Amino acid sequence: MKEPVYIDSNIFLFPVIYEGIPKAKRAEEVLRKIATGELEAYTSTLTWDEVVWVVYKVMGYADSVEIGRKLLAFPNLRLISVSSEVIIEAQRLMEGYRLSPRDSTHCASALLRGVKLSISEDKDFDVVKELVRLSLKDFIEKL
Repeated sequence: MKEPVYIDSNIFLFPVIYEGIPKAKRAEEVLRKIATGELEAYTSTLTWDEVVWVVYKVMGYADSVEIGRKLLAFPNLRLISVSSEVIIEAQRLMEGYRLSPRDSTHCASALLRGVKLSISEDKDFDVVKELVRLSLKDFIEKL
């Protein structure tokens, strides 16, 4: 796929937390395509916070540190800083679509980089007209 994609935090969490289930296997396939450079992928620095926090709560401190390190070193993944520009756009999206602050920050991060396609299992993104969300299953079927 040539179009750049925004990767939501749940795509990084499924293989860690739910190893072996179909969604985890699909997420692993997406992550493999990013790592090999077959897929141009972006995510927010907010994703690091979300992933590390969930792993900390579910698996403990040591695992959260290790996952955080791996996420920061993930090959070919472009991190988008949560800047004041992103937050201003997030506020606009929050007001316009009644999104949560975190979801609006993810959407704003993608849109300000010109990324119009998101891979996520979070259906809350579906209300944002400027961003197309594909589930893992839909994305894999599109390849």
